[in-house]
Amino acid sequence: MRYSIIAFIGVFMAMAASCKKSDLTLYDSPASVYFDLSASQRDSLLYTFAYTPEKASDTVYLPVKLEGIRSGEDRSFVLKIDPDSTTAIAGKHYKAIDPSYTIPAQSGILYVPVVLYNTDTLLQYSSVRIKFYLEPTPELGVSMPELSQARLVFSSKLERPDWWSQWMQDYYSQVKHQLFIIVTGQTVLTKEGQDAPKNLYFVSLLTTFLNDPAKWVTDHPEKGYVLEKVDDMTYHFYNTDNPKKVIVYRYDSDARRFFFIDENGDQVH
Repeated sequence: MRYSIIAFIGVFMAMAASCKKSDLTLYDSPASVYFDLSASQRDSLLYTFAYTPEKASDTVYLPVKLEGIRSGEDRSFVLKIDPDSTTAIAGKHYKAIDPSYTIPAQSGILYVPVVLYNTDTLLQYSSVRIKFYLEPTPELGVSMPELSQARLVFSSKLERPDWWSQWMQDYYSQVKHQLFIIVTGQTVLTKEGQDAPKNLYFVSLLTTFLNDPAKWVTDHPEKGYVLEKVDDMTYHFYNTDNPKKVIVYRYDSDARRFFFIDENGDQVH
């Protein structure tokens, strides 16, 4: 019995020593930061203004996480942009980032705000990207190179959905798609036959709008859209929150009526 107790004490002391050593190993390294992204996000973070054309800007948050012990003091890290891998232009496509960011005392993460702009009409046709990377500072290092970089890709481009032809016929344009979203508030229609009455109702809302957009603007002031006269032949349709994103509404003398003009210069029908 005496030997069993001695053996037990020996094992317990060994375990305690092992745990103590393990703790020292775990926490005896400089604190560092990394991007806390999922496996699918590590290749690229994706964002689109396609479904919110009224927005002139929006904010995406990059999660930067602490590796190491939390501190009772604020600590700063540096976030930079790789110019060789970035096609977005500061001031035009996004707000310039700050020289440094601070993880507050006793915190383990900071969500860095990246303000994106939806004022460049070319975003309707192609995306731009921003390549970020973390740079070590005296306060916080970068110990995981594979998690020290992040790429954000964004645009306002719409793609033809698989349900379009079933309910909207063959003609497709981004402008017509955008007008459909604005008027109906719908981003997706089902392909189920049982949903035909509902889906055709949404289609009819767009048709009514195309025939008389001025009435729709008057009836829906809460939407924030205006139809502004440029001259006797042309109007501009836009949201007051994003006046640079204009859809042209032009008179056709042969048809004796106005049409919206799509991205290819064709009439929306």
